Amino acid sequence: MEESTTYDKKSLKTVQGKTSDFSELAKDCVAFANAKGGSLHIGIEDDNEFPPENQIIDPLLPEKIVKRINELTINVGLFAQIITAENGGQYIDLKIFPANMAIAGTTKGQFYYRDSDKTRPLMPDELSRLMTDKPAYNWETTVSAKINLEKADNTKLKNFVKQIRNSDRVSAFVKDKNDEELLAYYQMIDDNRLLTNLGILWIGTQEQRARLLYSPIIQYIKYDTDDNKVLKYTWDDYQLNPQELMEDIWQKIPDWKESNEISDGLWRKNIPAYNEKVVRELLCNAIVHRPYTTRGDIFIKLYPDRMEITNPGPLPMGVTSQNILQKTVKRNIHLAKVFYDLHLMEAEGSGYDLMYELQLSVGKQVPLVKEGDDYVEITVFRKIIDTEILKLIEYVNQNYSLTQKNRIVLGIIAVKQKILSTELTSILQLQDGERMRSYVDNLINQGLVITRGQKKGNTFLLNPKLLDNAKFNRTTTLKTIEPHRLSTLIEEDLRIHPLSKISDIADRLPDADLKDIRKMVYNMVSNGMLIPNGANKNKTYELAKKK
Repeated sequence: MEESTTYDKKSLKTVQGKTSDFSELAKDCVAFANAKGGSLHIGIEDDNEFPPENQIIDPLLPEKIVKRINELTINVGLFAQIITAENGGQYIDLKIFPANMAIAGTTKGQFYYRDSDKTRPLMPDELSRLMTDKPAYNWETTVSAKINLEKADNTKLKNFVKQIRNSDRVSAFVKDKNDEELLAYYQMIDDNRLLTNLGILWIGTQEQRARLLYSPIIQYIKYDTDDNKVLKYTWDDYQLNPQELMEDIWQKIPDWKESNEISDGLWRKNIPAYNEKVVRELLCNAIVHRPYTTRGDIFIKLYPDRMEITNPGPLPMGVTSQNILQKTVKRNIHLAKVFYDLHLMEAEGSGYDLMYELQLSVGKQVPLVKEGDDYVEITVFRKIIDTEILKLIEYVNQNYSLTQKNRIVLGIIAVKQKILSTELTSILQLQDGERMRSYVDNLINQGLVITRGQKKGNTFLLNPKLLDNAKFNRTTTLKTIEPHRLSTLIEEDLRIHPLSKISDIADRLPDADLKDIRKMVYNMVSNGMLIPNGANKNKTYELAKKK
């Protein structure tokens, strides 16, 4: 089992003998408590899956650990027990419960958070965010009004139960439950048959939803080319549950169902201005991942060239605009499960992958994520950057078997034409280049992508053979020119224009990448092909005289 947000392994040396370090263990416990809770398996080394076969744990040690951690921490709930592994060795399973209503910390006033498989200290601004987020994590299961199940909207209740029983994402074990057990399973009622906040949101009446803090209100505003408002719809009467709300929004707004017409030989092809799956995924994210303890409307703004969806509240703790493609943190976990089980959204963590794939597959820019102090704004662009990319993607889909990761990278390279591995790593929001292999290796092995350079200078390009086979008719550019040809081009340019700055050379070779020109000039100086003159901004270059 790999270490993760909810799991870690510790050596037995951490809690006994001269090497014991309960202070470090306390930090890990605080981190788990401030995140989702989790388990620490004490007695298993980092590189091992099981404890030593002959390892026997002192029966008094679990109690000692709990007592010592309680002395070193605040708001940390623990339970420890001895477990016998498959190989016969023993270890301690230390369970840390999530601190749902308060911030966990050490008695020294230190605060930590579990981020992926690491424990890290909380910065002051993060601590403030965590304090805001804590009530949001309990909102779904809270009973804020004593409304008995009999007072729910019977039509919405029956529809929900029917849809769950017909869903292929729901196990037979769940479908076999009676109606009340089903509602309890999805956290819509408590043990006393009272509607939770989630229950009111989904199967409650209009009056019940109207009194709920804070039921979603959605505003749609259309702007013209001068940013003047030309159309507005508002969903603020609380008649609809989240599923009905999404469907009503999609049906009532015809504008994003418009299309871009492109030429395809003798025919014309219509590409939707906004892919329906992208729009629905964005609406799902806005409804599912917002903090329901924060006041604020969801705004859908449609401009001639883009769509913006603005959600109240910040991103969940641990998620930023720089890691949203790779990071998964659930805020409203039960609402998300309902959406997933009813096929209203993709699995947690795969929604942005889908949006990247769909946008890139038609030659559009990937979604842009912007986070403010109290809002998150997602921008999806309408414009097709290059219509030839559509033909290329269609050809590849018909002739090659690719994963979603492969298609995302292929789309990025097709749009960029040429991209450094470091830049691709940044776009994919990967922490290291090693993880990129799952994205690019299959493309290289199948001959769709070629590489140039090494290490940080490694560059990815579309294979010219692929472009030829796909009849890719993009305008020829110097961006993908081979290094030795670029060297010859610079040499010829300086023969005609001696004593030129790098910026002057770049102006005369507008299609070539400035970074490539600069790198090649420096290499040519190192190889004695060029002679620099002057310094700094005034430095010019000329051809070295041949001996």
